[in-house]
Amino acid sequence: MHALVTGAGGFLGQYITRQLVARGDTVRALSRGNYPFLTELGVESVQGDIQDASAVERACQSVDAVFHVAAIAGIWGKWQTYYGINVLGTRNVIAACRKNSVPRLIYTSSPSVTFAASDQCGIDESVPYPKRWLAHYPHTKALAEQEVLAANSAELLTCALRPHLIWGPGDQHLIPRLLTRARAGQLRRVGAGKNLIDAVYVENAAAAHLLAADKLQASSPVCGKAYFITNGEPVNCWDWINEILTLAEVAPVTKSISYRAAYAAGAVLE
Repeated sequence: MHALVTGAGGFLGQYITRQLVARGDTVRALSRGNYPFLTELGVESVQGDIQDASAVERACQSVDAVFHVAAIAGIWGKWQTYYGINVLGTRNVIAACRKNSVPRLIYTSSPSVTFAASDQCGIDESVPYPKRWLAHYPHTKALAEQEVLAANSAELLTCALRPHLIWGPGDQHLIPRLLTRARAGQLRRVGAGKNLIDAVYVENAAAAHLLAADKLQASSPVCGKAYFITNGEPVNCWDWINEILTLAEVAPVTKSISYRAAYAAGAVLE
């Protein structure tokens, strides 16, 4: 397979790229930055912005599948920034796939696209999108996911994966932030501390993308569908965090704040 990975320099994108190369696929990477490790892997690197339709179109030439991983995450920022990268950038990918007759598109979505500010215990992919969004990231990811799934056709087979709380070696976001705040004494348990969370190891999240690409065949039930991706092993949020802190030789979180107090503090900050 000749594959294109957008956002190949990012955390998940790196693992998808490495797994594709390891199994013998030819890989092209579309990234805004320059990543020497991609060249070392034998990956063809194309430097460009996902919002540049012409750059995306060039990157999609002569490929058999596109793994669209590039996105902007976070809870703060301007709507135009999130919409431009997550929605318009995805539209560019869909259009480029169609113009270049790319047969398969695997989109990296997020479980936050269905989050409606309440517990999501035991739900499956039939849960609807919410009517109200808490931040621009889940809103724009949901808009992009819907466009990818709606684009599914005999000419372009698509699916969306929603990996939850990706962690593992090379993480530059979740674990480093936890450690930084813990060392500064800024972490507090919210509520009773009994909440469960699902997570996925980064290699498993990447493997799910390769499996999805392999299953995107005509008449396959995967086509046009979205899937939550986790390890299937819910863990207690604060026990898990304290285990990570212990491994990093950082004092565990022992102080708590009530849900009501945390909500009030968040409202003031917003």
